[in-house]
Amino acid sequence: MKSILVLSNNPEFAEAIRTSLDAAQYRVVHRLTVDEAEPLLVHGQVAVCILDADLLDVEIVWVVDRLRRFDARSPIVVYTSASESAWEEEAFLHGVTHVLTKPVRSRLLNTLLERLENPPVHRFVAAAPPPQTPFSRPVEAAQNQSRPVNAAQTLGVLRDFSSILTYSLNAEAMLSQFLCFLREMLGVNRAAIFLNRPCSPEDTALPPNAGKGLRYAAAIGLSSGMLENVELSLDSGIGGQIVRLGRVVRRDSDEARADAQTQREFEMLGTQVAVPVADRNGIVGVAVFDGRVTGEPLVNAELELVFHLLEQVGLALRNTWLHQQIAGNSEMMTDVLRELSSACIVVGHDLKVLHANKSALRHFGQKNKRTGELNFSDLPQALGAKIYQVLKTGAAMGPFRYEPENSPGTVYNINVVPFQRGNAAVPFSALLTAEDLTQSEHLQKLEVEAENLRLVKSMADRMAHEIGNTMVPLSTHQQLLAEKYGNKEFRESLDHALADGVTRVTRLVNQMRFLAREGYIEQQTFPVGKLIEEAYQEARKYQPAEAAKLQYEKAGRPINLTGDRAALKHALSEIMLNALQANPKTPTVDVRLQTEPGRNGGQDLQIEVQDNGSGFTAEAAKRVPSAFYTTRNVGLGLGLTVSRKIIETHHGKLEIVPPQSGQSGVVRVSLPLEPVISTAA
Repeated sequence: MKSILVLSNNPEFAEAIRTSLDAAQYRVVHRLTVDEAEPLLVHGQVAVCILDADLLDVEIVWVVDRLRRFDARSPIVVYTSASESAWEEEAFLHGVTHVLTKPVRSRLLNTLLERLENPPVHRFVAAAPPPQTPFSRPVEAAQNQSRPVNAAQTLGVLRDFSSILTYSLNAEAMLSQFLCFLREMLGVNRAAIFLNRPCSPEDTALPPNAGKGLRYAAAIGLSSGMLENVELSLDSGIGGQIVRLGRVVRRDSDEARADAQTQREFEMLGTQVAVPVADRNGIVGVAVFDGRVTGEPLVNAELELVFHLLEQVGLALRNTWLHQQIAGNSEMMTDVLRELSSACIVVGHDLKVLHANKSALRHFGQKNKRTGELNFSDLPQALGAKIYQVLKTGAAMGPFRYEPENSPGTVYNINVVPFQRGNAAVPFSALLTAEDLTQSEHLQKLEVEAENLRLVKSMADRMAHEIGNTMVPLSTHQQLLAEKYGNKEFRESLDHALADGVTRVTRLVNQMRFLAREGYIEQQTFPVGKLIEEAYQEARKYQPAEAAKLQYEKAGRPINLTGDRAALKHALSEIMLNALQANPKTPTVDVRLQTEPGRNGGQDLQIEVQDNGSGFTAEAAKRVPSAFYTTRNVGLGLGLTVSRKIIETHHGKLEIVPPQSGQSGVVRVSLPLEPVISTAA
């Protein structure tokens, strides 16, 4: 399949060329500029170049010069709307092959391409008279096999054969030229070459036994339609004989006559001899030949020359396949980078942009540029400086956050990675990747706002419920106040209801106040023992059980803490209230203190508060510190949430000790201590 390169800014022109050609014979590749087509041109992947002279936006002669700089061989066809243009003569002088007028006519274009695809074959011209050449008639050649070959003849053969190797990046064209060369030199009647892999990467019709099966690659004098259905094998038949013997196999040899399959294959192909195609590492194919066009067979000297020439062809094929593999991988990686949502820019050591994908052009390309390419100068100065630093030092940079000055609200996550070859001191290029975080951060912000709204709603519901519970007894007493105020029992009940209501509302206000506070305000030093006793008494106000007990196990000597005393007192009172509520009838709060090594070389105070209830469940241990989680019918479920916030504000930690079967609940608080331990009680 031939590749036709179309250079035009109009996709409709490229589509017109594509529809005019046979898709099975030609592959149309559309590019906007010569630089985009450079990889195809320098590697010989283009059979014909077609230029749209009206829409290239540059001088046609300049484009032709650029094309010839990358590829001096491929024919150039120019399409123009004007029947006569001032630049035509200059274009022909610079290497244009044909100039056609629009519209694209399918028949004319196909006829022109057929003529361009048949370059003249280099002819072998012998310096000595024909009877002296080693390629004369078989009888004379057999009689003169020991006669030395003329040096001019040898140079002529090498010159003509070297012209074939110029097609080495196009295996199909190279093999076709080689067979034409053999027909011109030896007068071969029929010939075909079978290989164990396709000639071009576009041919994906590999047999199931790829590597063992030999498929038709090129032929002369034989029908390609018939050969497409023929497959040889390296295990049997002609291929098996070649692998086993490693030399030329004739149809009338003893080995071939003894193998029925070999005879059938020779007869089916109409050939008389098979020559291995090797690359010095193994057999990559088989070439089969008939005799001369005059009916005479090929002699040994001719077959020996063909064997050595095919060895060079095999090496060229191996290099072609390796190149196709590298080019395919490179094209695949280019396609992957091009379609990535993140911007990818590869910059060379000379600060030339080697690759920029679609996202890079969209985010950093100049809107008013006609070429559509990205230059290093187009990049923001901050990013250009980072790339330059990486190219000079070889040290990767990132990830870091970048916000363009000319686009408020846009945020990128930038990484710059150097590419180094071998032991080079500095990288030869650097890759910048820019991930657009604008939308994701906006979504995160919306999620936070939505979560805050849900939190406010939940808090409003809980507060309304808690305030409603507090107001019920007050409202009831207020309705009976005028009627029963003289009743002593009523006044005592009213006093109790007012005290209970004030207590509950005060606790609610304190929770909201500490929950809303950022950081702690007051800084003072105070003894821990007294703080614990005051916190216990505060907790008793909300759970006034007569049988409640506080068991306080001191750490051996008094310990002082530094921080917001009121806040820490509230945090410990909420923890102790939780312990009192675990066993409302006979609650016992067990407090244990101990010091342990802390972070930054200091010491931490560990306070464990244990109740005498049934203990936490596994689910409760995980969810108790969360906001609005409660196992009771009263309260907001914010007690331990507020405690955790206060303790974390003091650089401490609150944790629920994992529950064990049959044991009561334990809440552990760790707080950093001052370096100097006070001796005050």
